[in-house]
Amino acid sequence: MKTIYLFIFMMALSFQSYSQTKSATYDVKKKRLQIKSTAMYLSSVNQGTMDIDSAMVLACTANKLPVSFSYDEGYNEGKPVSGSEMVDQNNISGAVKVLSKIEKADRIKLLLHLGSHYLFKSGEKKEDLKNAFLYINQAVEASNSLGILKWKNQSKLLLAKYYAKAGNLTESKKIFSNVVNENRKSNDRKALAEALHNKGSYLAIDDPDKEKTLAEARLLYKSLKEKELEIEILMKILTIHFWAGDIDLAEKELLEIYKTQKQIGFRHTHYTTAPLTFIYNIKNNPKKALFYAIESVETMEATQDFICADNFYLHLGNIYSAIGHDEEAIALFKKSFNNRARSINSGSWHKSLYLIIKSLCDEKKYKEALTYIKLTDTYPPNNAVDDFFLSFAKASTFKEMGNTKEAEKFFIEMDKKAQKIFSPQTALVVIFGYSRMSLFYAQKGNVTKATFYADKVFDLTKKTNHNPKFMDLELALFKIDSLNGNYDSSITHYQNFAKIKDSLYDISNNKKIEELKVQYQTLKREENIKKLEGQSKLQQSKLDKSKLLINFSVGAILLLFVIIGLFYNHYQLKQKSNRKLELKEKEISLQNKNLQNLLIEKEWLMKEIHHRVKNNLQTVMSLLNSQTEFIEDDLALSTIKSSQHRIHAMSLIHQKLYMSENIASINMPIYINELVEYLRDAFNLNQRIRFVIEIEELELEVTQAIPVGLIINEAVTNSIKYAFPDNQKGLISISLTSTESNRYLLTIQDNGIGMPLKADKINTSFGMSLIEGLSEDLEGDFSIENNNGTVLKLSFEKDILDVHEMIYNEA
Repeated sequence: MKTIYLFIFMMALSFQSYSQTKSATYDVKKKRLQIKSTAMYLSSVNQGTMDIDSAMVLACTANKLPVSFSYDEGYNEGKPVSGSEMVDQNNISGAVKVLSKIEKADRIKLLLHLGSHYLFKSGEKKEDLKNAFLYINQAVEASNSLGILKWKNQSKLLLAKYYAKAGNLTESKKIFSNVVNENRKSNDRKALAEALHNKGSYLAIDDPDKEKTLAEARLLYKSLKEKELEIEILMKILTIHFWAGDIDLAEKELLEIYKTQKQIGFRHTHYTTAPLTFIYNIKNNPKKALFYAIESVETMEATQDFICADNFYLHLGNIYSAIGHDEEAIALFKKSFNNRARSINSGSWHKSLYLIIKSLCDEKKYKEALTYIKLTDTYPPNNAVDDFFLSFAKASTFKEMGNTKEAEKFFIEMDKKAQKIFSPQTALVVIFGYSRMSLFYAQKGNVTKATFYADKVFDLTKKTNHNPKFMDLELALFKIDSLNGNYDSSITHYQNFAKIKDSLYDISNNKKIEELKVQYQTLKREENIKKLEGQSKLQQSKLDKSKLLINFSVGAILLLFVIIGLFYNHYQLKQKSNRKLELKEKEISLQNKNLQNLLIEKEWLMKEIHHRVKNNLQTVMSLLNSQTEFIEDDLALSTIKSSQHRIHAMSLIHQKLYMSENIASINMPIYINELVEYLRDAFNLNQRIRFVIEIEELELEVTQAIPVGLIINEAVTNSIKYAFPDNQKGLISISLTSTESNRYLLTIQDNGIGMPLKADKINTSFGMSLIEGLSEDLEGDFSIENNNGTVLKLSFEKDILDVHEMIYNEA
């Protein structure tokens, strides 16, 4: 194995002096996807305080693109329209002069550009809507006169958008439906997909046709292989599901988007992984939340896309805070807070402020927390949502400082602001605020108010269909039930609280629950003792009637004291023994926890190693790819390409290990299928050569998976190159099956012209030498023969290696 890596790496170094890094640039479709992803994310994180048009303007400005780039997709065919640059520069009078000199399609395009310019301006001004309607109407008239369906569609679609903006959703839906029906008749799938896309986007969020319309458009785009537009529509569909409270479906759709973005080479995936972070946060899955939060920051920094940097740093800091890494959390919150000057204020500044203050209070740094609160005098809230967060931050700070009077004042202020901002977009933060408020009153012992705000939480979760599990709410309900004497219910709520907390802090022994159970059992015993005392008094009154019975009672009492003394002595000895056992149990628990932490750290380290190896191999591939530009000799060029394929076969394994929960073995069906797809694309085979792949559902250790992958790479490459001369069609079959216990048979066969089996010809092939060497590494039985083509067989025994056990033993 080491020999193979060294050989390929040395080949790459030999061409290093000629290498040159090339930064891939996006085409128009991906640029539009980038702008729309940014805008949709901006609008979402601002929780209703920033409309989508304002977000589009910010996204275009930050990426140094004209604002028209966000709305001219339907009529901009890549050729500049006379006067359009003037509109982009806000020179409307100049554009109007040009308008009088042009005709037909160019005139319609400029009218659409003017109408869109006014319609999609940030903010909502009546004068802008009036101007938009003027130019859109002219475009409708001009397109009707010209009689071309495309321009009729574009004009009507823009008119429908106007009515949606003007608040006349009925007329808007009517016009959209008309355009959809006309395109169904024309059997133009692309135009129909565009019409459905526009209609679905502008229908109200609660309109039952919205999801159905967008889903139909998505299927059409999928059949047209319009991946970027398919991603855009799925983003809109998952928004419907998220605000409807279907978090699991939204998670599934985000993962699908993430996978497709990677497939098409779209690098700005942080606008997808950040919402995944948020979802895993509210699902109390800190491991996945941390993974995607780190991924968001890494892709953001790799693409130098700092538009929403404050928000991504905030997400990562929030995870660190939740799992107890307070110093790292505060550093990230401050980075988010200070990033406002670098970015375009994506709406996270006051959220960062709240989290900085909370973390400082957790660390008992109250003076520094108050310093941050005073900064709001210089940077006051920009909107009602930020105003809510500021009151929340002040209330939480004074609560942690023990100043309950000031804390209650700001909690009441927060409640008033929450009522003004409540919407589907702000539901979760408002629910969280009321959960914290309920806990505040519960800790004060005010059961009435604590119950009032807990009931508010339940009412809002029913209205929004959101049901988050907040620790503050479970702790508040535990205290409310305890104060009311509902001990069974209080135990349940404390168990829920502990379960959430355990998922963050990996607490394996919850002593509080045991204490609560003991307290409950003690109270039960006290009730029984009271009953016994009453019975004892009744009996004593009867004994008083008889002197004989009194003497007997005195003797019985003396005997009882002796027994109690014995029991007390036994109790003291047992308590001493229990204390020793508890100390020993704590020591064992601490050792187990340390070992578990060490195991987790080593697993993450191994994943990071695979990640680095994969990155290094891809760097080598890039170096080889750059070198090909300077090589004219066909043999040298072919050698480099072959090396790239070998590197990819190894890189793919390290990528799988990095992305998989299992860091020790590779799922061979998935790996081999992806390797074959890569070779099919690399040789531009289309349908000339078909592949039949039959791989059993099995996993191999990395020490065997890499040689097997390289053997498949070499054999398939040889078949593609030599088995089917003159572009003949053919078939290549690959199978990997178990022949007996822990033994596997790899068979690679083609129906080509076969190959010479003379020893001297085989030995002169580097590929065949490599296959034989790899077979020896596997200690396998290798054979090759001609049988209606070339048949290569390799039988080898599976290595069994328990990596987790190795890590544990090392720890």
